[in-house]
Amino acid sequence: MKTLLNTLAELVVKDGVGVGRLTEPQRALVLGLAWCAVPGSTVLREAQVNVALKGALAGSCCFLEIDHVELRRWLVDCGWMQRDGFGREYRRIDAAMLRSPLQSIATMLAPMDTGGWVAELRGATAARREKRRHEWESRSAATSR
Repeated sequence: MKTLLNTLAELVVKDGVGVGRLTEPQRALVLGLAWCAVPGSTVLREAQVNVALKGALAGSCCFLEIDHVELRRWLVDCGWMQRDGFGREYRRIDAAMLRSPLQSIATMLAPMDTGGWVAELRGATAARREKRRHEWESRSAATSR
């Protein structure tokens, strides 16, 4: 049986992943990763959330094909964050207060260095791809002689 972390690992090594095209469990994992980038235990202005999410999209969430505004909306709509009625104040929902499936994702991801983990996975995948490409080129050159 595939673990949640394995499922997320398969997603983060891709490029151009659309949040709306994911299954609900996959979406919850991806949004949990974005949730980790938002400072907790404090009320944030929209601009502060935007800065955090832009940072996530340049780091741990770089595999997503989305902008920070849409990502912020997904986080609110899916229950990872709360926003006031005017859209001026945001608050990351504490892991203990999330609904059950989200809570387990948050508990798993919160202690991790998610940015480092994603960078390591993407780097290893890129290295494997480069090695396969080099081997293919070597074989092609040998057969064309």
